[in-house]
Amino acid sequence: MRVLIVGCGYVGLPLGVELARQSHEVFGLRRSAAAEQELKTAGIHPLFADITKLDELKKLPRDFDWVVNCTASGGGSADDYRQIYLEGNCNLVSWLADSPPKKFIYTSSTSVYGQNDGSLVTEKSPVEPDTDMAKVLVEAEKLLLEAAGGSRGRSPPQKKFPAVILRVAGIYGPGRGHWLKQFLKNEARIEGDGARFLNMIHRDDVVGCIIAALENGLASEIYNAVDDEPVSQIDFFQWLAASLGKLPPPSVSEDVQTVRKRGATNKRASNHRLKTELGYQFKHPNFRIGYGAEILQLERAGELHATLDAQ
Repeated sequence: MRVLIVGCGYVGLPLGVELARQSHEVFGLRRSAAAEQELKTAGIHPLFADITKLDELKKLPRDFDWVVNCTASGGGSADDYRQIYLEGNCNLVSWLADSPPKKFIYTSSTSVYGQNDGSLVTEKSPVEPDTDMAKVLVEAEKLLLEAAGGSRGRSPPQKKFPAVILRVAGIYGPGRGHWLKQFLKNEARIEGDGARFLNMIHRDDVVGCIIAALENGLASEIYNAVDDEPVSQIDFFQWLAASLGKLPPPSVSEDVQTVRKRGATNKRASNHRLKTELGYQFKHPNFRIGYGAEILQLERAGELHATLDAQ
């Protein structure tokens, strides 16, 4: 297959490496040419364009069998989200409309679920997020699902557009892991009673889920990409403390306004559909296996630098 990975970075680069290993012809689209050598070294053909600018996309080849959009905002504002996720997907649909790929995967987020009662959420659960950023992600999903149905929405495709949505949980892995980094620096805090659930997935499993969706996902369908075991904040930090020989973080009162601003929710996202319908088997089915592997790698590399607890 000829595969285009849009946003060939933290997730897209190892995805490209794995697809190239499987003998696919892989192209990686980045906004800047600074990563050209990195892509070539990984066996990926580099392409450069800004997906928020349709004219730049039109200069590129578009005869791809599979396209994966795993661009990231870099933690930007709602306006940044709108440009990258909404306008970007709109431009990709317009660019590829006359010769759509066999499969188009978009990595959305489980943040579209706004539930705050600790309930189990599936792909059929309501998506009513509070934050402006998550609302943009819902708009982007609707755009792609309309295109997949052949409707004539904001960017009317000439043919049905085979879009598949992956709602990805909080990603951790090599060089990334917000809670672990905070804990190692003694900056982590347990919010309130620590009962809020965290939904996570290892970077390598995001790659695996994308490949499973490329191979077996159905157009206009949604799949949650999250590991088997949502964990409460307090249980997660108690496990980290026991694993690293440190004290658990202190508890602080929950500030409702702060929690609402950053979009912290409390739900347990289910991966049942992804596992049963796409047949994916997780390499890191829970945080203990995933973070355990990361901690071991840091230790072996001499990079496990933990700030000592105050005596």
